[in-house]
Amino acid sequence: MTSLGGVEMVDWNLAVATATRLVRPGPEVSRDEARDIVAELRRHAKASEEHVRGFTRLEAANPEDADTPVLVVDRPGWVRANVAGFRELLQPLLGKVEERRANIPGGAVLGAVGGKVTGVEVGMLLSFLSSRVLGQYETFAPASRELPGATESGGRLLLVAPNIVHVERELDVAPHDFRLWVCLHEETHRTQFTAVPWLRDHIQMEIQSFLGETEIDPSTLLERLREAAQSLTGNRPDAAEEDAGDEASDTRGSIVELVQTPGQREILGRLTAVMSLLEGHADYVMDGVGPGVVPSVAEIREKFQKRRATGAGRLDQALRKLLGLDAKLRQYREGERFVRAVVDEVGMDGFNRVWTSPNTLPTKAEIAKPADWVARVHRKAD
Repeated sequence: MTSLGGVEMVDWNLAVATATRLVRPGPEVSRDEARDIVAELRRHAKASEEHVRGFTRLEAANPEDADTPVLVVDRPGWVRANVAGFRELLQPLLGKVEERRANIPGGAVLGAVGGKVTGVEVGMLLSFLSSRVLGQYETFAPASRELPGATESGGRLLLVAPNIVHVERELDVAPHDFRLWVCLHEETHRTQFTAVPWLRDHIQMEIQSFLGETEIDPSTLLERLREAAQSLTGNRPDAAEEDAGDEASDTRGSIVELVQTPGQREILGRLTAVMSLLEGHADYVMDGVGPGVVPSVAEIREKFQKRRATGAGRLDQALRKLLGLDAKLRQYREGERFVRAVVDEVGMDGFNRVWTSPNTLPTKAEIAKPADWVARVHRKAD
């Protein structure tokens, strides 16, 4: 990454230290309970492989990728695992901002101070997110000493044990069922990326193009990060009053809103569509597999959906809006409806044509109108 006089715009080491210091403690468990939870999550992750692959009819293109690591982490572990990925994906944007800062009188001094300030603010955001993620397939970050074992493609499955335990207790659901249910969702993401070799590079290229086209004043980006951080401490009460009820408000006032050139809107539409597909497919699979292996799946789904819709407090809602996370919640719903409609129409094998190439991915409009995707892809293929 380019930097001004060796000083990066974000002090990433300070970001990790800040997030680790501020991260909320997880639920209370004994040492023996913690050991049992970790072992059970690993067993469920392993069992989920067969369930997901049998249901989706997707197999890893490279046999070595079929055994990507499963890492059960705590909240600080999630932060460390994700910083490298954030840093890599944000490189085009931060590099461009630093180049602009170099032309500002006193930019070198501002850079040294700004990197520390921004590092603290990014750390606050990571701390917030670290208590909400149940699991993820980490696609972009390289292997690290803290969390070794990523494959050459960079993929590894992360399960955040404290967050899973917190949610299962909050929902008052059967712990064993809930843990398997979560693993089914995350294993679906691993299956998507290992079965479709071009998918990772395609998404990374789209993100890099999106960020690389950004024209933004450094002070504007820092101010938006500062607003997000202030939401964590309650110093931006007006954010909680903003309307988050309609689709247009999902990105209004968010960090995403800052990078909306015409070219970026086109890229963002494609990214929104593919992320809706991936998240909706994972939801569809875990509910499809669920009845056969998770006895209480109906209760879990009902309670979890209610939590997604209404569980956040005012401060949480304000920050979710600022980060554009409300739009992500909508992706789950729309993507799952798309997958369900297509499978109902053409079966699982017909749906799996979606993975043929970037050209067979649904557009944002087709996510909302699955019949249009079926007509386009199946008419051409047949």
